[in-house]
Amino acid sequence: MIIFCVFLFFNTLSILDNQIQDRLYHDTRPIHGDIVIIAIDEESLQTLGRWPWPRDYHGELLSVLSEAPPAVIGYDIIFAEPSFVPADDTYLIEMLNKMDHVVVPVVGHFENTSAGGLLQAKELTRAFPALALVTDSGHINTLLDSDGILRHTLLQIGYNDQEIPSFAWQIYASYMAHLGKEPIAIQDIPTDPWKQTYIKFAGEPFSMERVSFHLVMNGAIPAEYFRDKIVLIGPFAPGIVDDYYFTSIAPPVPMYGIEVHANVIQQLIEKRFIQDLPLTLELLILIALGALCYWLFYRFRPGVSALIFLVLSCLYWFIAVKISHQGYAFSLIYPVGLMGTQYIAALGHQFISEQLEKNRITSYFGKYVAPQVVSKIIDEGEDALKPGGVLREITVFFVDIRGFTSLSEAAPPDEVVAILNEYLTLCAQSIFDYGGTLDKFIGDATMALFNAPLDLENHQLKAVQTAWAMSQGAEKLQIKLEEKYGKSVQFGIGIHCGPAIVGNIGAAWRMDYTAIGDTVNIASRIENQTKPGEILISHDVYEHVKNHIEAVDMGIHQLKGKKQGVHVFRVESVSMDHLS
Repeated sequence: MIIFCVFLFFNTLSILDNQIQDRLYHDTRPIHGDIVIIAIDEESLQTLGRWPWPRDYHGELLSVLSEAPPAVIGYDIIFAEPSFVPADDTYLIEMLNKMDHVVVPVVGHFENTSAGGLLQAKELTRAFPALALVTDSGHINTLLDSDGILRHTLLQIGYNDQEIPSFAWQIYASYMAHLGKEPIAIQDIPTDPWKQTYIKFAGEPFSMERVSFHLVMNGAIPAEYFRDKIVLIGPFAPGIVDDYYFTSIAPPVPMYGIEVHANVIQQLIEKRFIQDLPLTLELLILIALGALCYWLFYRFRPGVSALIFLVLSCLYWFIAVKISHQGYAFSLIYPVGLMGTQYIAALGHQFISEQLEKNRITSYFGKYVAPQVVSKIIDEGEDALKPGGVLREITVFFVDIRGFTSLSEAAPPDEVVAILNEYLTLCAQSIFDYGGTLDKFIGDATMALFNAPLDLENHQLKAVQTAWAMSQGAEKLQIKLEEKYGKSVQFGIGIHCGPAIVGNIGAAWRMDYTAIGDTVNIASRIENQTKPGEILISHDVYEHVKNHIEAVDMGIHQLKGKKQGVHVFRVESVSMDHLS
């Protein structure tokens, strides 16, 4: 969002934004019936000869028009110097005097157009004095956008403490005076710092009503046709002057300057203007929109967020186009681009957050359960690490190393630790292999859970298979210890199943994932009843696994701290094929 605010401030994406607005903001409309162009076109050049023409040709044209005077004439030719035939100038000035309103152009020359504010011309190119005395004038300067497209008309420039209106505005003002109406003041028109306003073109190039210069001059078109109209006279052929522009309404097709003036005049008459939002307001909209989008995109998954992005983009464009018809221009690329950036940023944030969460869960559960179980826990996300517990049916597994105390007396401490680590590694690996959760090491004992934190099918059988795999693996270690130390070390394993509270239990800053309840106590007490090498299971476990094991009924055992005895079985063999 910050990057997009910088882009907006420096107009980095203005070209793309302008091109999109060009296609959405223009609404062609009927051409004003009182505007007509007398074109100095190819046909007239072929008839009257190459340019420039003698001044008396212009006098003849004005003589015809004087028979039914137009409301105003805009002559888009700078008669900067007297001609070499003074009589022609005299005749032209005489004909100009017969007209109520004639406007001729001036051109300002600037040292700098980049700074904001009213552009100050250091000098002007204008009509020669005798002609200037009988006409009004307006400047024809234009400022193209950075992509070379004409989108704005410069309504006013400064020169020697004067404010010179544009050629089009001066013609419009004369037309309104002819109608007895007040023209809209330039200061009341929404403009940018350079006194430019956006051109709302009425039509594409060549859409304005026009007639050939030579037809009017020769009387082929009745003068009455021009009465009380706005008559614009100017070049409409290549090679006269480079007076054509690529415009926002049809960028590939050039529009002659005289037709640009006609469009601006119609816009002024209709008072159709587009006002840019203040930069501060646009920034506030971007900030609010960016914050909203980021919150939405981060909250939902990528697929839903993409749909939200599409809906919001279409909604924004619909609103922007509708509001543009009310006279306001909204940036189209910046907000939609911002939404896209926020979507990408939110995806990145989600990805980083998920990776951090995965790392946190992995570091927490990785020492308890097998990697594939960790992956499943990761899918559950934050819920897996919340403090507290849930009641669920589990199988609790306790294993103790019998004979370890006597071994500790016979072997050096460093070898004792190495032997212990071998046994505990066997315990942990066996538990992981059958989907169990390593709860904790208690000295040379180990506690494990099955069916927690995730559901584990046939968890009672998996626990018994773990015990059998552990006992088989211990035989190899036992042989090595007897050969080296003459000591026998074996496992004693107790298993019970039932309900227990399972979860993260402890202080907020120090928690352990464990199980508590009577089921845990019974499993521990059963393990205490075992002899070296024995696997004892409760009757509850036996009922779930009896079709997959061979066991000896050991009867009722009275357990420490329990009023009622517990029926236990000693496992003699286990089928290791049934793993589901």
